[in-house]
Amino acid sequence: MDHDVRAAVFDGTAEHYDEDTFHARVAEALVEPLPDGPELVLDVATGTGFAAYAALRLKPARVLAVDLSPEMLARAEAKADLDPERRITWQVAPAVPMPAEDHSADIVLCASSLHFLGAAAFPDWRRVLRPGGRLAFSVVSGARFKPSGPFAELVPGDLEFPHDEAGAALLAWSAGFVDASARTFTVDDGERVRSVFLVHATAP
Repeated sequence: MDHDVRAAVFDGTAEHYDEDTFHARVAEALVEPLPDGPELVLDVATGTGFAAYAALRLKPARVLAVDLSPEMLARAEAKADLDPERRITWQVAPAVPMPAEDHSADIVLCASSLHFLGAAAFPDWRRVLRPGGRLAFSVVSGARFKPSGPFAELVPGDLEFPHDEAGAALLAWSAGFVDASARTFTVDDGERVRSVFLVHATAP
């Protein structure tokens, strides 16, 4: 599926994307343990910008947030009052490869998007992270994730989704990252229970 077709699918979900607060809570939990003061944070497949805005709590010099969907980014930029110092740059582009120089980033974030990027994301994250830089991503459970409709066609077949925390951390270890750890993040909103794995790792 080409980039324009993929973008159109996500454009169609942009209007109501923020109504699902689960994505925002995943982004906040991903950012929470990360160190303050990064020079550059990359938010991969930012959607409507939940992780990019959450990263502002780290007091970064710059955040580059990239997404394939113009409509998603328009929704993200509409919340610019959350970024009064205008530290975030929004860019319409494929998330892999990221439009960033080699070893330029201190932190790479990917919230609620890895299942659409596939295994190709990991070598690109290693490319853009400086040695010692931090990676934080969420990944769906292979036991729970059942894509349907047009979204099923967007999921690459090159990534095996983990069934437990050890398997989630192994995604980072296998890609050459170190100090990888994973925990289960669960939200019960009274109507349904949803969970993902949160993975944090370090570039060698």
